[in-house]
Amino acid sequence: MGNLRWICGLAAIALIMGWVALRARSGKRYAALRSMPVDGLRLRSLSEPLLMLLEKGGATRKFPVFAFRLQRSVQRIYGQRHSAEITLLYMGEMLAYSWLLLLGGCGLAALSGEPSALILGIMLAILLPAALAADLHKKVKVREQLIMMELPDLLSGIVLLVSAGETVQRAITRCLESRKNDSHPLYRELLTMTGEWESGYSLQQAFENFSKRCAVQEVSLFTTTVLLNVRRGGGDFALALRDLSRQLWEKRKAVSRTRGEQASSKLVFPMVVIFVIVIVLVGTPAFMMMNM
Repeated sequence: MGNLRWICGLAAIALIMGWVALRARSGKRYAALRSMPVDGLRLRSLSEPLLMLLEKGGATRKFPVFAFRLQRSVQRIYGQRHSAEITLLYMGEMLAYSWLLLLGGCGLAALSGEPSALILGIMLAILLPAALAADLHKKVKVREQLIMMELPDLLSGIVLLVSAGETVQRAITRCLESRKNDSHPLYRELLTMTGEWESGYSLQQAFENFSKRCAVQEVSLFTTTVLLNVRRGGGDFALALRDLSRQLWEKRKAVSRTRGEQASSKLVFPMVVIFVIVIVLVGTPAFMMMNM
């Protein structure tokens, strides 16, 4: 028991001293990343020195599959411009949580002498970073579903305006006028696209960049349909958009059914727990009376 407390105490001191040494060595190397807008990162000040450890240790080379999946999710949410830096921030956040939980586990084990505190700290240090990565991947899926659910509505408005004689650029701009301050990911990407063609990008370049940023199959289909038929104009273009709109509405119905099934399946576990609690509450007095 005494040896465990001694070892855990030394480990806690080593973790603190290691962080202090990294803090002094990194200096202002990562100061530019402090103002980078990234949601969900709560330990930036703690993780900043650990970024040097990740870079010097070659974390992306040692874990290429994990780093690739993480950066791909970051690109879908935040775009490609600063994806490498944001990926590094996410990895630093994960390492900071692991460091903090290991420090807490070693500290509790040193104070109490209980090995369970150290084991719990190690387990949480492994599981919590994995949970953060899973949460990021879940955000990507939610973003894709939001785009998929909103795209048929947008396309219906574009079809009406194009049928009335508007160009596709003007139709998209008019659809955005009422949703300019909307935080929906589809309208944010559309606003970026309109800014691109207003600043000199061709229509094809702007639509291709829009499709890459969204990274959703239905958006790629919409982009391909527009680029193939925009030169035809008139009734052919409107007819192609109308056919695509019907397809997207069918896919939206399928996504809605899937989400409804997922919501109903999530209720199964709480219902089972409530059923067990009711059985215990009802059965315990009867069992006690039988024993008496």
